[in-house]
Amino acid sequence: MNRLTDKVAIVTGGAVGIGWATARLFAEEGATVIVADLAKPDLDAEDPAIAYAELDVTDEHAWTQLVADVLADHGHLDILVNNAGVIDYAGIADVTPHDWERVIGVDQTGVFLGIRAALQPMLAQQSGSIINLSSAWGVVGSDGVAAYQAAKGAVRGLTRNAAISYARSGVRVNTVIPGWVTTPLTNRQPAEKNAEVIALTPLGYGADPRDIAWGCVYLASDESRYVTGSELVIDGGLLAQ
Repeated sequence: MNRLTDKVAIVTGGAVGIGWATARLFAEEGATVIVADLAKPDLDAEDPAIAYAELDVTDEHAWTQLVADVLADHGHLDILVNNAGVIDYAGIADVTPHDWERVIGVDQTGVFLGIRAALQPMLAQQSGSIINLSSAWGVVGSDGVAAYQAAKGAVRGLTRNAAISYARSGVRVNTVIPGWVTTPLTNRQPAEKNAEVIALTPLGYGADPRDIAWGCVYLASDESRYVTGSELVIDGGLLAQ
């Protein structure tokens, strides 16, 4: 219950799903957590370990303000989880430029802006852990979901770049690659798409958000002090085939 004691974390897209599960586990492990999202989570007023900050991850100035507020309130920033994401199911021939830019903006540019904002205090303190959420669909091809696959694939490359660039400065950057997870996002997906992915998963069922969140706890903690530029796959065996 103390793997993240005295650490301060920002979790984007933290109001629901993987983000909320991660925020809750971080708090249980001793961290002070800022859930950054456009939606507000159902916070327990008696639990001061989790706070809410409204954030549009595509807004550079909002990122700057958020990090400044965190530093003013807590003095340091130790963990960033870039989890916020949206999806569009259209293929290349059908996706509109507007929808393409919306998905790329949140899923790819939002991660870039988050890394850049968090680097300022992390480089100054010579320590920090940045965790970027990709997807199994960022590794293998699928019918449709062109913008989502492009963005999630880019997150993997951006993570490796940041890891190599800032390793000597004490900042670790890693990717988590979930398979199918029961979240509000997947609940809105076409039922046949969900059934297809679960059927292909060797364990035969989808993950609970906490299954992914425990991986984030490991990468955020000092237990992973020698881990950077890595991809932690949590997918029930999907990508092992």
